Amino acid sequence: MNSRPLPLQGITVIDLSHIYNGPYATFMMAMAGARVIKIEPPKGEWTRRRGVLGGSAMAFAMFNANKDCVTLNLKSEAGKRLFFEMVNRCDVVVENFAPGAVERLGIDAETVLKAHPNLVYASSSGYGHDGPYRDKPAMDLTVQAMSGIVSVTGHPHTPPVKAGAAVCDLMAGAHLYGAIMTALFERERTGLGRRVEVSMMEASYASLASNLDKWWSSGGEAPERTGSRHGALMEAPWNVYPTRDGWIAVICLEDRHWTDLLQAMGRNDLIDDPRFTDQRTRVEHMDEVDSIVEAFTSQHSKAELDVIFREYHAIVAPVRNLAELTSDPHLRARGFLREVDHPEYGRMTLPISPLRFAGSQPPQHMCNGNLGAANREVYCNWLGLSRTEFERLDAEGTFSAS
Repeated sequence: MNSRPLPLQGITVIDLSHIYNGPYATFMMAMAGARVIKIEPPKGEWTRRRGVLGGSAMAFAMFNANKDCVTLNLKSEAGKRLFFEMVNRCDVVVENFAPGAVERLGIDAETVLKAHPNLVYASSSGYGHDGPYRDKPAMDLTVQAMSGIVSVTGHPHTPPVKAGAAVCDLMAGAHLYGAIMTALFERERTGLGRRVEVSMMEASYASLASNLDKWWSSGGEAPERTGSRHGALMEAPWNVYPTRDGWIAVICLEDRHWTDLLQAMGRNDLIDDPRFTDQRTRVEHMDEVDSIVEAFTSQHSKAELDVIFREYHAIVAPVRNLAELTSDPHLRARGFLREVDHPEYGRMTLPISPLRFAGSQPPQHMCNGNLGAANREVYCNWLGLSRTEFERLDAEGTFSAS
């Protein structure tokens, strides 16, 4: 059975982005069939260089698979000239430098779109390219702090903490992908490109919906941190409960879910208890609800609870560690997780894109190359430089670190 081409086949992306935000957006484009040419400075993108300190190799491998990795000194006249030659052959340029950086290099959206008006020029930054915070330094932690995420994370009467995952970076990356695809759709109809941008802070705002709901309904009072309880304290049970060998998350959205949970726990005696008849009364007796659930879950293992609760269709899930996640049979059965023998980093478990396109097979996993691995392929075979010209530019430091 023949597979349909992936939807972005024939699209070429120049990827100037670094760390997590932009690279995640362009990784999803690569896995959707686009050719992504990742331009790194001669000494390498920061996440690649950080890998020598330990802990970053997998992140770089995750977000830069299926890309052609090249080096280019954009501060040199020759490097800038080659960049604009590449722009003439591509559909999308992606960057997530701090505001003002591309202007200083002379590769900003206004300049690039003047030369190539049907291009999509995509930018992402912490706070956007205008406004009072424009030049404020931004990383995932600082944007979590500025966006309110840190303030609502943790337990009452303890210091706030960041979310464990890089949520602002990755939410911005997903929104950036959406902005690029929307602009490409428009270009199909009008032939015109445009600049699109995503602010990490703005991309994170909607994730606070429950917390904002509590703030608004309380007349603007700052809500307490709720630990693993519902952000607006409007649902019960909604928490993480201890088991004999870890923790389990339990949620009841509707009254029938509570009834199912009581039956699973063998507590039919509480079905008509006036303290728990509906969501409002359960929230009023939230501590008692948590005590009832905890008394049951603490007697069983996560695996036992999974069997017990599944029979009654209760909304539960074990809290799993990273070893359990990376060996997850469901993610492996769907082909999302793949075992990859990386030529530089060794054997790794890496994900594909979460986007699936019916009728098209995901591309084979292509590990990110070493620094500048695709230089000859891109600059000679794709861009058309002669071998002599390529070697001359390389000797001048256009591709390699001086």
